[in-house]
Amino acid sequence: MCGIVAYIGKKEAYPIVLKGLKRLEYRGYDSSGIALLKNEEIKLFKKEGKVLNLENHVESKDNSGTRGIGHTRWATHGPPNDKNAHPHLSQDGAIAIVHNGIIENYDVLRQELESKGYKFNSDTDTEVLCYLIADIKKNTGNKLGKSVRLALQQVVGAYAIVVMCKDEPNKLIAARKSSPLVIGIGKENDFYVASDATPIVEYTKQVVYLNDGEIAILNEKKGLKLYNIDEVQKDPYVEELELHLEALEKGGYDHFMLKEIHEQPHSIEDCFRGRLNAKEGWVSLGGIKYYENDIINANRIVMVACGTSWHACLVGEYLFEDLARINVEVEYASEFRYRNPIINEGDIVLAISQSGETADTMAALELAKSKGATILGICNVVGSSISRITDAGSYTHAGPEIGVASTKAFTAQVTVLTLMAASLARKKGKLNDSKYRNLLSSLEAIPQKVQLVLDKTEKIKKIAAKYKDASNALYLGRGSSFPVALEGALKLKEISYIHAEGYPAAEMKHGPIALIDEEMPVFVIATKGPSYEKVVSNIQEVKARKGKIIAIVTEGDEQVKQFADDYIEIPETNEYLVPLIATVPFQILSYYIAVMRECNVDQPRNLAKSVTVE
Repeated sequence: MCGIVAYIGKKEAYPIVLKGLKRLEYRGYDSSGIALLKNEEIKLFKKEGKVLNLENHVESKDNSGTRGIGHTRWATHGPPNDKNAHPHLSQDGAIAIVHNGIIENYDVLRQELESKGYKFNSDTDTEVLCYLIADIKKNTGNKLGKSVRLALQQVVGAYAIVVMCKDEPNKLIAARKSSPLVIGIGKENDFYVASDATPIVEYTKQVVYLNDGEIAILNEKKGLKLYNIDEVQKDPYVEELELHLEALEKGGYDHFMLKEIHEQPHSIEDCFRGRLNAKEGWVSLGGIKYYENDIINANRIVMVACGTSWHACLVGEYLFEDLARINVEVEYASEFRYRNPIINEGDIVLAISQSGETADTMAALELAKSKGATILGICNVVGSSISRITDAGSYTHAGPEIGVASTKAFTAQVTVLTLMAASLARKKGKLNDSKYRNLLSSLEAIPQKVQLVLDKTEKIKKIAAKYKDASNALYLGRGSSFPVALEGALKLKEISYIHAEGYPAAEMKHGPIALIDEEMPVFVIATKGPSYEKVVSNIQEVKARKGKIIAIVTEGDEQVKQFADDYIEIPETNEYLVPLIATVPFQILSYYIAVMRECNVDQPRNLAKSVTVE
């Protein structure tokens, strides 16, 4: 979940690493630090809090040097403070390390090192690894690369690391296991290393994604050499980045989250571009199409994900079961692997992740793969771990999502799931030509309809002002709108810190109704559809208890308006596509409530964008 940046070459490292840390700050913002190597001396700068604190701390100091490693932290072992910030140094100050992940056996290793007389300065597992590397190097006389490899053979857990040593100033060592790391290859035999490609794209498009168990030696004089954990040399696979620098900027918006909300008409269209033609009546999903018969004949599909992606899976469950009549189970990835799930060779396991690096989802896939299931993926980041481990999959093409609270990634994931469900339903004969073409043409119209909702931002902002001081909130929906209620509640919790819960509307009577009073805002998806009359009854039950109703309604609907304290109209659409539109007002509401409460919208407390630890 932390962010790593490193550079070795002929340029000054500090500005490159600092800018990279700013780009990666969404991965963690408890503390940050940079180590610079010059004239066989390591200069270390660390500061609790945002990267800006580090920048201010370094401003008046000597920050020269053409080798540097940096880190922005999401705390796991040890509280956020200066001493626990990365990079960490060996006891003699000769080796510096940055680390993303968790060393599970760090306590055992620490005790062994303490028995040799080592004294630790932090509470972190990372400092233990740094001391272990230094101890091996000292006692074996090995070079840094081999010392790192031998140390990692003793490690249990996940890691992405970059190591430098003042005794070997021309090299950096990078390694990964279960945490992402990408190497950028410059034009002057210089190298960039980062947790993802966002800090690299400004300097080079040529990258190598490290795979699990790989160790890279980056030598300014000898180039890049790649090994596995057993020291067998490998040929690096160089790829070209598709990422564009302008996509990483706010583009005039106050926050990345607001920008990403407003990008959804384009991101949804980009998601189905080239994959959908309603006029000709076809859907094509690249690699997944070669597994369509396996999916159709599968005993079941197990969808695994975390957070917002889990809500997208729930929408997918409704789509696959109702349209294609395929049995679907939705699982929290974090629970899936620990309850000894029953997985058979005929099963399909479909993982969904924005980053493609979510540790729990990766672990679920590895378990499913070991039991012979076909594993598929839907993710946003090209070259991510999930895209490499799965048998096939689809990218969402939503573009970089920098705001920690996911917005456009959710609607893009639901778009891909809709395309999959429609294609499978047609091939199974469960959807006649008329309904199939109507669904496709309705999906093609979604970007325009989302834009119509975005055009109502000023009205939604006024509603946000009415409820910004609420302490609790309920979100209600039925059918495929129930996951939208869950997602709406999650957005409010994530960025405004208001306690909110989502429920199926009918479940309100089984407990949550006890919470309703005149102070309780209740957000309800009450669009036209099969459950409309039932939802109207649920709204009346809330009003009878003096709750405040904020309703998402279909344009032109007058019945719900008479019961609602506030309402937001959305364009009418095919009932299966309501989640793609109905979720947008909740995103806007949450955003403005958070802004009015003076919360950090893009970097909410205690959260990080890419959850790469379990």
